[in-house]
Amino acid sequence: MNNMENMIGAKALMTAMEKEGVKEVFGLPGGANLPMYDEFARCNIRHILARHEQSAAHMADGFGRVSRKPGVCFATSGPGATNILTGIATAQADSAPMVAVTGQVPTPMIGKDAFQESDIIGMANPVVKYAFQPRHASEIPEVVKKGFFIAETGRPGPVLIDIPKDVQQNEAEMVFPDEFKIQGYHPWADPDIVAVEKAIDMLLHSQKPVILAGGGTIISSAFAELQAIAEALMLPVVTTFKGKGAFPENHPLSLGPIGMHGHAEANKIMSEADCVLAIGTRFSDRSVGTFEEFERNLKIIHMDVDPAEIGKNQTAQLAVVGDVQMNLRIMVKLLLQKAIKKTEETPWVKHVKETKSYWQENLKLHPGEMGAAKILRKLREILPKESIITTEVGQHQMWASLFYDVIQPGTFFSSTGLGTMGWGFPAAIGAKVAKPDVPVVDIAGDGSFAMTENSLATAVLEDIPVIVFVLNNFTLGMVAQWQRTFYDRRMIGVDQGHCPDYVKLAQSYGAQGIRAQSMDELDKAIRDALSSDVATVIDIPIDPEEDVLPFVAPGTSLKDMILPS
Repeated sequence: MNNMENMIGAKALMTAMEKEGVKEVFGLPGGANLPMYDEFARCNIRHILARHEQSAAHMADGFGRVSRKPGVCFATSGPGATNILTGIATAQADSAPMVAVTGQVPTPMIGKDAFQESDIIGMANPVVKYAFQPRHASEIPEVVKKGFFIAETGRPGPVLIDIPKDVQQNEAEMVFPDEFKIQGYHPWADPDIVAVEKAIDMLLHSQKPVILAGGGTIISSAFAELQAIAEALMLPVVTTFKGKGAFPENHPLSLGPIGMHGHAEANKIMSEADCVLAIGTRFSDRSVGTFEEFERNLKIIHMDVDPAEIGKNQTAQLAVVGDVQMNLRIMVKLLLQKAIKKTEETPWVKHVKETKSYWQENLKLHPGEMGAAKILRKLREILPKESIITTEVGQHQMWASLFYDVIQPGTFFSSTGLGTMGWGFPAAIGAKVAKPDVPVVDIAGDGSFAMTENSLATAVLEDIPVIVFVLNNFTLGMVAQWQRTFYDRRMIGVDQGHCPDYVKLAQSYGAQGIRAQSMDELDKAIRDALSSDVATVIDIPIDPEEDVLPFVAPGTSLKDMILPS
């Protein structure tokens, strides 16, 4: 059934979004999207003002990852639109559902180098699932309907809707469709029962099987199914960094993330395995090291919703294409029907547990009181298990990979594919909007936080009390570590110069700023932040010479870890 009504394009946009269940929009107004903004006065959608369009996109991204529904961001034309490109590319790299709506110069001015004109469709096409530019107001309702459907189905991702100003202002008879067709778009979802049966057989006939859970496991919320399969077949579970938290990291079968800064025990076991059930992963170079070495002695069962990922980076002996949760659910049912459940600990599982125990006891940590491991374990000790973590990008991100255990699946989010510095704080704001009753903490470094710290204004003025946990080594830490390791300590362009003072910076925005220089002060700071009704920045000075280890150098394999000495 279709609903018909006369209205201008801007009103049709907001009405269509209300029909999609949109309650919040993150954005910034400008000349080319003012008609859209005028409609906020007459609709039930909350506008959350960002201080930069890139941050608005990251807020929508964080909202989308937590809610599993597309986050929405608005920007004006020209520089407003180009500013959101990094946020869109970040969402695309990490398969996050997003709808970005930009204003555009009037249709008669397109292509004439008008004031604040940019070909945002051309620029964005490589980093979106799809881009729309309606040229008539009557097209808007169907474009919105299609945009939301594309963003959240199959492998999620960002959709761009670029609307010329005259299209926003023109009146037309609007039809809000309940049904529609998108030519050429057929998201693959149905499970493959035959392939799932073959996967079970391959796992049962392997001597050293392992599960590798990627970000797709989290996107599909396949947590219960993953745990049931791991326990039934007694399979150790490693994750990619994006898959961190797909499986409880305090579980006896959990080994944590593999990769460049993965857990020593996870990298060791992954390099010894003879068969892997790889779930929702794209086999990133940061996860597997050298592609050729990773698959050399390994049979790969690749389970993914996106058929384009099969065979892209690694050779799969078996492909299981379709919705990850549905395929894993079929696997659980088949295991129950066949009464397959291992009860005795295999030699492989015994070896896995011994390896895990060895590295947990023998991995050397920073000797100081305020080493990264001790700081992040203190955070884990105090935070409720349902707390949501976002991270920035850098050393702190990798320390979080190593030392912050995710207990409740699906509560840890980071920019992994694009590695976007500045992502974590605005993403935390979006996550808090999606789940206002859950503590949200951005694990940050001073370099990344400096890039989007002006989002403190949004957090304070919009009453979004997130916590920023700054591991502050007064330097661009990851670049500095590489310069120490590979460039003979030629430290160029990394010194942050103890500027700014993050406590005073937070206070200048009306947020709470706390400096913690001992473990007792840190304990109190975390508890004060959790009880605060305003955003809190905890500034934690750390040793600028502390490296993230273990480390798998580029061009090497997982077994070639550089370990702390």
